[in-house]
Amino acid sequence: MTLLNHKILGEGEPLVILHGLFGSLDNWMTLGKKWAEDRQVILVDQRNHGNSFHADEFNYQLMAQDLQKLLSHLKITKATILGHSMGGKTAMQFAIQYPEKVERLIIADIGPKFYPVHHQTILKGFYSVPVNEIKSRNEADDILSKQITEFGIRQFLLKNLARDKNGFSWKMNLDVIAKNIEEVGKALNQNATFDKPTLFVRGGNSDYITNDDANMIHSIFTDSKLETIDGAGHWLHAEKPDEFFELINSFLN
Repeated sequence: MTLLNHKILGEGEPLVILHGLFGSLDNWMTLGKKWAEDRQVILVDQRNHGNSFHADEFNYQLMAQDLQKLLSHLKITKATILGHSMGGKTAMQFAIQYPEKVERLIIADIGPKFYPVHHQTILKGFYSVPVNEIKSRNEADDILSKQITEFGIRQFLLKNLARDKNGFSWKMNLDVIAKNIEEVGKALNQNATFDKPTLFVRGGNSDYITNDDANMIHSIFTDSKLETIDGAGHWLHAEKPDEFFELINSFLN
């Protein structure tokens, strides 16, 4: 059985954290350590990301099954699941597929609806870097900057760059992600329901969850509430970590 790469911090009631597209568990280490002061935190690399296994198939049903296998292996019967963006879709799918395994659900800046593909620039940026030839991280950053001007986004993306004795490579399974990019935006089953406490958190400057989405969210997640972090975009946990931490903490407690 192939298990997802993961890190466990702290002890107590389990909180599982799922990163977004092109992310990894490292993105959540700082917040994870804070939550781990009074609970067990399981940080996870999803398939084709971080240090987890590479597979040709890539969709939310399989990513939910991956998580179920990991929790069974860890003998965790019930956990709170927190997911951002793609990780939020995995978390929602997991809650619909395995409701008995979910204590509470926290979804950061993504809804259960369909999203059109909008990662072309990032994919183009990744493919513009000749990873077999570059000599340094700075060189990769220079090349990437021609496609992606925001320094912060480049720093986030370059966390995927791995170095070994032969040079550089991408940790993530870039070809499979690119080939299956439409899977990332797919809607969840609109007839499904999940009735346990659920918190949706959106960035005030993000358009991923609009006011019009609230009815659809409540129809699937019947015990859900929607909170907004003003001044934050899609990467709300990175842009406003303190506000995000406090909001999640009050929901957890």
